[in-house]
Amino acid sequence: MDIRHYYVEKGEGTPLILLHGNGESSDYFVGQIDDFALHYHVYAVDTRGHGRTPRGKAPFTFRQFSEDLLAFMDRVGIEKAHILGFSDGGNIALRFAIRHPERVDRLIVDGANLTPQGIKRGTLRLIQLHYWLAQKLAPLSSAQRRRCELLGIMVHEPNMTMAELSRIEAKTLVIAGTEDLIKESHTRRIAWGIPHARLCILPGDHAVAAKHPSAFNRAVLDFLEEK
Repeated sequence: MDIRHYYVEKGEGTPLILLHGNGESSDYFVGQIDDFALHYHVYAVDTRGHGRTPRGKAPFTFRQFSEDLLAFMDRVGIEKAHILGFSDGGNIALRFAIRHPERVDRLIVDGANLTPQGIKRGTLRLIQLHYWLAQKLAPLSSAQRRRCELLGIMVHEPNMTMAELSRIEAKTLVIAGTEDLIKESHTRRIAWGIPHARLCILPGDHAVAAKHPSAFNRAVLDFLEEK
């Protein structure tokens, strides 16, 4: 492992790891950490090259991010955890649950996608346009090179199959907003493809956790606390 993750830690009990989305940081979960810490030992982690975690030299891929998560868990002594991922964090969580099922207790994925085509067409085209522009400007600016890398992962990844989803062993909650930038049919496909999954569509857009924390937190806690 060529990096050491920055993370926010709060609470006691069963570990609950929070994974933010593309270009964000653990600050995204400001509306969740205190609530969840009343019940769980929360770790809100900054992904490689995001927030206060260094970029390092390893590839910028979901496969690498999932292995980074494994290394983080080993370093802080977490044998098994509930994992909640938002957007690209949800994609990391899915990849991790496929590759390391023995390390996942329960899984929550919010606004995740299996392929770039799971994003609504207009939004995906806008991402592709910004990526093309960032590629053109990358030789002139380190900020544009970083932007190119962040957008590139949304344009080219993830690439997960239904066969891979079927290998997830954890009881799973799949969440999305009614106005999410992920196609609802795609979200339903993810929930259908995971053997022990249920679907929860909440009023709101892609950032439903940030904009409607009470409803989001209640849905998550109800799922985690049920026998």
